[in-house]
Amino acid sequence: METQNCYHCGLEIVKKDEIVFDDKSFCCAGCKTVYELFTQNGLTDYYDFEKSPGATPQDIGSKYDFLDNETITGKLLEFNEQHTHIVSLYIPHIHCSSCIWILENLNRLNKGISSSQVNFHEKKARIVFNPEVTTLKEIVLLLNAIGYEPYISLENYEEKKKKVNRELIYKLGVAFFCFGNVMLLSFPEYFEVEEYWLDNYRGFFRWLIFALAMPSFLYSASGYYISAWKSIKAGMLNIEIPIALGLIVMFVRSSVDIIFDLGSGFFDSLCGLVFFMLLGRLFQQKTYNFLSFERDFKSYFPIAVTKLTGSREEVSVPVYDVTPGDRLIIRNKELIPVDGILMSAQTEIDYSFVTGEAEPITKKSGDKIYAGGRQLGPVVEMEVLSSVSQSYLTQLWSNEVFEKKSTENYKTLTDTVSRYFTPALLLIAVVSLTVWLLMGQYNTAFNVFTAVLIVACPCALALSAPFTVGNVLRIMGNRKLYLKNATVIEQMAKVDTIVFDKTGTITTNKKSEILYEGEEIDTKELAFIRSMLRGSNHPLSRRLYEYLPVSQLLPVDDFEEVTGKGIHGYVNGFHIKIGSAAFTGAPQTESLQTYVYVALNNNYIGRFIFQNQYREGLTELFESLSTNYKLKILSGDNEGERHALEKLLPAGTELVFNQKPDQKLAFIENLQKQGRNVMMVGDGLNDAGALAQSNVGISVSENVNVFSPACDGILDATQFSRIAYFMKLSKNTVKTIKMSFALSLLYNAVGLTFAVMGKMQPLFAAIIMPLSTVTIVSFVTVMSNYYANRKK
Repeated sequence: METQNCYHCGLEIVKKDEIVFDDKSFCCAGCKTVYELFTQNGLTDYYDFEKSPGATPQDIGSKYDFLDNETITGKLLEFNEQHTHIVSLYIPHIHCSSCIWILENLNRLNKGISSSQVNFHEKKARIVFNPEVTTLKEIVLLLNAIGYEPYISLENYEEKKKKVNRELIYKLGVAFFCFGNVMLLSFPEYFEVEEYWLDNYRGFFRWLIFALAMPSFLYSASGYYISAWKSIKAGMLNIEIPIALGLIVMFVRSSVDIIFDLGSGFFDSLCGLVFFMLLGRLFQQKTYNFLSFERDFKSYFPIAVTKLTGSREEVSVPVYDVTPGDRLIIRNKELIPVDGILMSAQTEIDYSFVTGEAEPITKKSGDKIYAGGRQLGPVVEMEVLSSVSQSYLTQLWSNEVFEKKSTENYKTLTDTVSRYFTPALLLIAVVSLTVWLLMGQYNTAFNVFTAVLIVACPCALALSAPFTVGNVLRIMGNRKLYLKNATVIEQMAKVDTIVFDKTGTITTNKKSEILYEGEEIDTKELAFIRSMLRGSNHPLSRRLYEYLPVSQLLPVDDFEEVTGKGIHGYVNGFHIKIGSAAFTGAPQTESLQTYVYVALNNNYIGRFIFQNQYREGLTELFESLSTNYKLKILSGDNEGERHALEKLLPAGTELVFNQKPDQKLAFIENLQKQGRNVMMVGDGLNDAGALAQSNVGISVSENVNVFSPACDGILDATQFSRIAYFMKLSKNTVKTIKMSFALSLLYNAVGLTFAVMGKMQPLFAAIIMPLSTVTIVSFVTVMSNYYANRKK
């Protein structure tokens, strides 16, 4: 059937479902409405920046009623005066130039908005508005209406102003200023130009160079001196020691040259080295600082709940104000924020976020329900047993075993090399100095000692790893794997065992494979069933509704949804029941699969079988990984799909079912005791312990900006099939670093040979050192890009 894409959101639409307006095609009335809104307000330039940049607006009902509470909105505001309110809203959908343009023109859609400014990297919009003309709730509803629904959570409610550390930027700025000016003043001396001002004011220019170099030497490079001193105090030899020593020797030698009028020194090389080393560090830091990896339950929870007062009046209150004994109203698909007792007759709760179990659990009046579950069904009432801070979910999250282990003590490749390079360099410098002193060549001895430390200064060695991993972090980020820091790449390269969670990781919640079993159903009967399903909010009903072929929707009479059992009603005079076996009168069978049964006029006609839909490319991914890694699957689900997985995955893949969060953690820990380097790939809080315990924890997320447990990296679910590519790229990254180390050591070996023989002047050493640095940086950039773009 002919298909095309929606003009607004870009989704593929079937021709028969197409809505045509203004000679443009839309997939639904929502996209058409947004286009109309933009057209009426002269905002059609939105579509000129990007093709189909929008998102379909969602039906949010009463989701943001809590914004009517002034106490809550007051906590969300950054600035609160009589005529001016300022709020920063996190908007996950921001992704292109059109998004920035429309969000910075909100004042044309709502006269109460004075201005709005977008922070693209943080995906935030800072909105200034007049509270006498509009409200925060109206702004949020407007954003949702145009497809930019903000994400507001408990984390926003109690968020404190974060202190931004800009020290590295300041140091880099000072280093750049010093480097540029010192280089400019040093050029005439290089070419020995005979010129009046230079000849008569040579001393002045040299002291000016000295003064300009001081801030770079003392302030910009201070981090290297501090690190070297801490390393010496701890009895260790890291890469910062020879760097700091090389900078100090270069400064002292240059100062001696100026003081005794022996030359201009090497201040230009010194400032250049400091600048390039800081640039590499900033490049690496900026690559992964835009995501937060240490989020907790507060980034997932709502900031307000609906409370019943003594007079049974419903009011929105901050979730932290909820106390034991309070009565709360939980609507369909709302998150349960605290532990409590169900007071309503019955409901179903989806605990997949906590347990990993895919199917909802039926709860009856008097049952205990836990924080973290999502209520599915009609409005229910619950009585609070504990506050947010004392709930099961909070205790689970606060457990120290769920905290990602620090990587501060992890020895990087650079640290390992520096253990041998640093003492060897110092030994060569001291021995060379001693030998020339014993020969009575005092001036040569000092020149040799200086040249050795300058030419062998491991700046290129120190820069190769940051520039390589910084570039690879950027490349991986562009391909939607966001790593926490540089060491993760080296840790990934050492992995020999990969453990996958099942639900939500190798399976996707967005698709389901549905099979039908029973009497043949004609087109008319399918239309009856689909019309019935339309009125239900049960997740299985929604999935089945989307699965059935599009047909004319017919009116339904006497519709009723019996929680935990099913739905029934009349369509064109036919009585239809859809639900459990007992509800529809179907024969009872023992099975671990999920079924939805259908009865027509009280006669059972068949059932729909729901099977998990595995992510695209799963089989090929496991086949490619199985040659280099041991593969294992952990699941909180039962063993209903063991046979299907065994057929789908390579022989030898270990499958372990019925695993609780602490059991997953213990499983990872046991593998590590066997000497394995383990990478855990999971999702949700139920995997947080295993992700934290593993050598590398990767969280697969349908929306990388909404929630992530303590992990080393966040992988966009759409890139799941590329895990083998990322693993290979990490190995090639380490390979690139090793090659750059070899090239750097070759430079040092050649330079040291000439230096110790006294055939290299310190000036020449200072010139070739930055050249070697530029060569190394260029090499690692080219090689990392080559490996990133190379096909399998």
